[in-house]
Amino acid sequence: MGRLVKEELIIGRDPATGQPVRLHIKDGRIASIEPGPKDCDLWISAGLIDLQVNGFAGRDFNGPEAMVQGVVEIVDAMLATGVTCFAPTVITASEAMMLRSLEVIAKARKASQRAAACIPFVHVEGPHISPLDGYRGAHPQEHVRPPSLEEFDRWQKSCGDLVGMVTMSPHHDDSAQYIAGLVARGIHVSLGHTHASTDQIHCAVEAGARLSTHLGNALAATLPRHPNPIWSQLAEDRLTASFIADGHHLPAETFKAMVRAKGIDQSILVSDMVALSGMPPGIYVAPVGGNVELSEDGRLSLLGSTALAGATVPLAQCIGKAVRMSGRPLSEVLRMATEIPGRFVNNRGRIAVGSSADLIRFRWTGELILHDVWLNGELIVL
Repeated sequence: MGRLVKEELIIGRDPATGQPVRLHIKDGRIASIEPGPKDCDLWISAGLIDLQVNGFAGRDFNGPEAMVQGVVEIVDAMLATGVTCFAPTVITASEAMMLRSLEVIAKARKASQRAAACIPFVHVEGPHISPLDGYRGAHPQEHVRPPSLEEFDRWQKSCGDLVGMVTMSPHHDDSAQYIAGLVARGIHVSLGHTHASTDQIHCAVEAGARLSTHLGNALAATLPRHPNPIWSQLAEDRLTASFIADGHHLPAETFKAMVRAKGIDQSILVSDMVALSGMPPGIYVAPVGGNVELSEDGRLSLLGSTALAGATVPLAQCIGKAVRMSGRPLSEVLRMATEIPGRFVNNRGRIAVGSSADLIRFRWTGELILHDVWLNGELIVL
């Protein structure tokens, strides 16, 4: 799918300044950055980073069908959309099934250099979430359970310490101790699928939680005006929030107001894609949700209902939607899909001397039209 590039120069326009730049690539890293030729018509950015991917192109990281080859195929499919770094997301299930998913992903990283380069860690979403309808989302209620460091250590043993991020609800007893234990192990803790009180959210942050998972979603249909988990997390300056900007999960004005409240420096775009992402429109039977319908615009709904059954819009397609919904310039929205999530992945997602040459070039028409993708200085043939 890729080839090593003999040329060591990559040219494109910087979205922040509009000025062309010439990147000199050596040994897979950016060796220097210089002014480029003025006739360049392609834009350039660090490769996209997606911290929440459940599956893609008919393949899933979860369930009995997850396979090593399927993980490798997801990596190639993600690269073809401009995502050079992503976190496979393992959701609430029995411990045995979650261990199986973690083992499959770990084996895929060992089997494929490209998978190892693109997958820095696994994001475990659950099983320590709210058991309540609405807040629980599509996670199976029978497998929701209290947090356990002993269980977490079994996860890590199964996959060689590959888990790097955990989404949980801090309403559980001993949540603060669990969070502190994860942070001591170097794990990013994110709050999500939660009906926790303001005090419980504050305690979680004091214990070391630093992220909010798809803020504005996985909530009850009706909430108290105040306080509620949205206000508590928006107001907490130590929390960086992720958002699904597919045009279905958050109305435009909600997304705009939330990003304005958090600020670009604490806002992240995620796709939260499921296995049906990239599949043709139609009616499917999904492992979670049962009979579902995938529309032309990427909306995945329970059949015969307007209720969402997951997300299917790739991160690159969310860029244009996020620009329109937020009113922010392209350069700021791109930071939400590169530099800001990259802070949780060893500072990836930047164009800087010494950084890995994970890059995309594209045309901008109000939509991001991908032209080419580079991973560690290797041109990926789309």
